[in-house]
Amino acid sequence: MTQHAVLPEGFEGIDLHALAEREGTPLYVYSAPALCTRMRVLHEALAGLDAGIRYAVKANSNGAVLRLLAEEGAGADIVSGGEMQRALRAGIAAADIVFSGVGKSDAEIVMALDVGVGRFNIESRAELEAIQRLAAARGMVARAAVRINPDVDALTHAKISTGKAENKFGVSIEEARSWFDAHAQWPNVQLDGLHMHIGSQLLSLAPVRLALARMAAFWRELQAAGHGIASIDVGGGLGVRYREGEQAPDARDYADAIRAALDGFGGRILVEPGRWLVAEAGILLARVLLEKQGQTRRFLVLDAAMNDLLRPSLYEAWHDIVRIGDATGRERIDYDVVGPVCETGDTFATGRELVRCEAGDLVVIHGAGAYGASMGSTYNSRPLPAEVLVDGGRYAVVRRRQSFDAMIAEECRAEAWRTT
Repeated sequence: MTQHAVLPEGFEGIDLHALAEREGTPLYVYSAPALCTRMRVLHEALAGLDAGIRYAVKANSNGAVLRLLAEEGAGADIVSGGEMQRALRAGIAAADIVFSGVGKSDAEIVMALDVGVGRFNIESRAELEAIQRLAAARGMVARAAVRINPDVDALTHAKISTGKAENKFGVSIEEARSWFDAHAQWPNVQLDGLHMHIGSQLLSLAPVRLALARMAAFWRELQAAGHGIASIDVGGGLGVRYREGEQAPDARDYADAIRAALDGFGGRILVEPGRWLVAEAGILLARVLLEKQGQTRRFLVLDAAMNDLLRPSLYEAWHDIVRIGDATGRERIDYDVVGPVCETGDTFATGRELVRCEAGDLVVIHGAGAYGASMGSTYNSRPLPAEVLVDGGRYAVVRRRQSFDAMIAEECRAEAWRTT
């Protein structure tokens, strides 16, 4: 297959060899121009709509990335108290935060109420009652949207599908209807919004259009019944190009689908892009440790591993992998590209054709800006990698490489014994 260019758009002027020498590997590298361009493209696509962008923090929660997106006008879609604190520290106003997630704790709900989060996306009757109880105790009224599950197949990987009836997210339209009809039971919850999110890495707008149609029909039904809907959150999930042959949806086509479905809606429309904003704005640099010829496979072992980039192991996800540097006279070889972690699942690619690599060579793993560092772990006692933000010929370290001492800093000896 034809591998795309070593440096994706937004990485011009960056000497990756020099960067890797200075900051070490594995190393996450994010492009500030690429991030800003994506935000501006989406803003332009949504022009004319009363729309707000609520970046899905889970995709990449680095503070520098959040600050940059906030400067470009993004709010935040969060799913935990930690993401809430990250968004606030990045300068995102609490009013521009929506709190999603199927399992909000009382402590997280209280935190959100106290800082004035703009809206809760409610996913269960139990959560609705918890917000009522906690808001009433504070003499507050929480604004909320019901996350409906439109029972639409997103045509994506099973582990990132969220809009089918068997998924844990949201509630049926029938249950949501009963909540609106009985809204007086929850006087401290202003139930005036709808929300949906059918999945991630959507490469076709057909499921989006179907889900929007079901959302719009429900909104019109509620409106006819006298229930005021001030906000419709259409979720996120737009896919990106990870491999040759994939075609990511155009932002303008996406916005046009929203316009068509919600024609006549006079309230606020929210969108929750995550991957679409950051995936292609990030790469992971890794060094080749060694080649290994097995009995039936040839392995290329990198210093990056599944703890650094989990997607290939978790989702069988494809990432383009390219050796950088002069390839004159080098043949092409089929490799299983793997890491050093003690798991067979620590595999980035199987049977991938690459220019022949040697120990010390530098490779780029593309499309690593989303669900890369944010899903990282210290499995096998491997400290977390550094992250840098680049802009033209300059760069800034935005997360220092974790030291061993920092990794074990919260561990302690079994000395302060207590009774239960």
